[in-house]
Amino acid sequence: MDLLLQTGGSLIAILALAGLAWWLKLGPVPQLDSDEAVRRAAAEVEDGFEPVAITHDSKAALARNGAGQIMVIKRHGNRFAGRLLGPGARARLWRDLGQTAIEVDPGERRFGKVFIDIPDAEAWADAINEINGPRHA
Repeated sequence: MDLLLQTGGSLIAILALAGLAWWLKLGPVPQLDSDEAVRRAAAEVEDGFEPVAITHDSKAALARNGAGQIMVIKRHGNRFAGRLLGPGARARLWRDLGQTAIEVDPGERRFGKVFIDIPDAEAWADAINEINGPRHA
């Protein structure tokens, strides 16, 4: 009988903790694992931002809209944070064993640099670095 009460008490405690985690909206770490996930995150960052080009790994993404604005998005806790890149933004390529990743510095120290492992890193780096060129002055 004691074993039955102990097992029942443990089950109730587990269910209470699961309910608390659900109520606090704790759960799996959000991923940017699809274009649709990036679209949702971009819309959360900037209302009305509609990407026409997207690249991502599971932790961060880049999105460009029809007006040529580029947004960088990264995971921040169990949500996403993002910035529209402006004249202070820079991109740097990292090459290692045949793979190329991109480091995006949006020009805001508080936001920090974002590393994204994407296959088309060079093209995105060029587009980000062109923001500072005469075409956008």
